[in-house]
Amino acid sequence: MSFFCFLWIPLFYLFRRSFSPGCGTGAVWALVLGSITALLQFIFGNIVTPGGFGFYRWLYGFVDIVSMAVLLPFLVYGILVFFKKLPEKTSFANFALLWIIPTASIRALVWSTSRDPILLVLAPLLWAALAVGIQFFMELMIERIRWYVILLCVLCILLLPVAAATAYWAFFSHRNLLGYIILGVTLVPMVFSTVMDLLHVRRNKNKIRPEFYVHKI
Repeated sequence: MSFFCFLWIPLFYLFRRSFSPGCGTGAVWALVLGSITALLQFIFGNIVTPGGFGFYRWLYGFVDIVSMAVLLPFLVYGILVFFKKLPEKTSFANFALLWIIPTASIRALVWSTSRDPILLVLAPLLWAALAVGIQFFMELMIERIRWYVILLCVLCILLLPVAAATAYWAFFSHRNLLGYIILGVTLVPMVFSTVMDLLHVRRNKNKIRPEFYVHKI
């Protein structure tokens, strides 16, 4: 399980990088700022002290597991885009995944002593789901600029982190059925976006221009 926590994010990033544009100079920003954040979190510990099975346990999942890993890079990404410090069409998903790599590495070492699958397996899955899910709804807003689409996408972006924290809380509280349902809902945007991207790449590869054959002959 420790190896999954350590390897899942970098391997998933390399998988997405094979069919999506890179971050360019944004990769440097993501790795440097992600490393600083992971180091500070390791030194100073959790922001929220986790309680038993109640609200503070959910708040711990939302702040220390979800927000520090995905929502903080989302905020930084927005600031860098506003000040034009990132290349055009920089993928937030790739930016966030690169940001998370140092966090995942340190967390794998820290959490390895507990051998808790909720932390070592569930948390990395939620990080990837949020990074790609937020990217999916961002692209949907840009492609279809209608007020109701924008409103729905903003609502989904806000609800995804809440769902991720709730999935963590449900599994920790041994409400496994509820946990699996919410986890499935959280993973849907990531799975759908990935499948659509792969189909788009496959269609483009199959579109070979006639002049290509003339040139080859």
